[in-house]
Amino acid sequence: MSDQETIVTAELPLPLFIRGKVRDSYHLGNHLLIVATDRISAFDLVLPTPIRNKGLLLNQLSAFWFNATRNLMPNHLIEIVDDIRILDSYLPTENRFAYPPYLAGRSMVVKKVERIAVECVVRGHLAGSGWAEYQESGTICGISLPEGLVESQELPQPIFTPTTKADTSHDQPLTMAEVKEMVGETLAEEIRAKSLAIYSYAREHARTKGIIIADTKMEFGLDNGRLILIDELLTPDSSRFWDAGQYQAGQSQPSYDKQPVRDWLVKSGWNKEPPAPPLPEEVAEATTRRYGEAYERLTGQKLDL
Repeated sequence: MSDQETIVTAELPLPLFIRGKVRDSYHLGNHLLIVATDRISAFDLVLPTPIRNKGLLLNQLSAFWFNATRNLMPNHLIEIVDDIRILDSYLPTENRFAYPPYLAGRSMVVKKVERIAVECVVRGHLAGSGWAEYQESGTICGISLPEGLVESQELPQPIFTPTTKADTSHDQPLTMAEVKEMVGETLAEEIRAKSLAIYSYAREHARTKGIIIADTKMEFGLDNGRLILIDELLTPDSSRFWDAGQYQAGQSQPSYDKQPVRDWLVKSGWNKEPPAPPLPEEVAEATTRRYGEAYERLTGQKLDL
């Protein structure tokens, strides 16, 4: 899996299903082919600078978590495309094409399901926008918290703070009442319970590897009426990963996720409106290294990059 090229956009002779912020999805017969590109987003915008091997690392880490949590929740993963020749089994002979080598490792075949338009955010620590809101009002997404908490402090218990799901615009906070109105009370409660259960499982696993998962977001879909996990799961793009050995409440934390990218963007003076500025090479390369270390520590495996 060495000599990976940087992939910004997957151009395939397949019907495009959706081009999201960082992943390109195609119709693959009765399934979908999701390709994790090296694009990176911050503040709901795609940056002009790709992160080398990012798609490969995040695709493999999602697969690790999908497989590890199957006993808690079914998911959309059918198989990782580690060998591009497996794609022949999903297409009629007349529709097959010369599969680009970059698909190996950074793509997966998944079920086609009905996506639920909610970002299911679970927070276990006081960080990011949650910390900013708490300082102003003592709440996170309208949920009241005890007085006297400090930045990065572990919350008394994880909380579910859903938002809208937007591919091109800013996500907006949702109350549980609004989620229930969108999807119904029974499904909303199942989504909350499963989100908290998956986060709790992952947090305990990560602790044994010396990593704190401060918060994460996940997505769900309906597979013939059955709730399943979709999209990505517990990656540095969708989670805050901190080094447990360096953790100290009362300050911001060294991070394995893309928070340092956000920090650089804030310091650059960018107003968070398009177009986003390019990242310096050293920031992009440091991000690749952090993503690689997070993958290795969480999975116990090393990729040949």
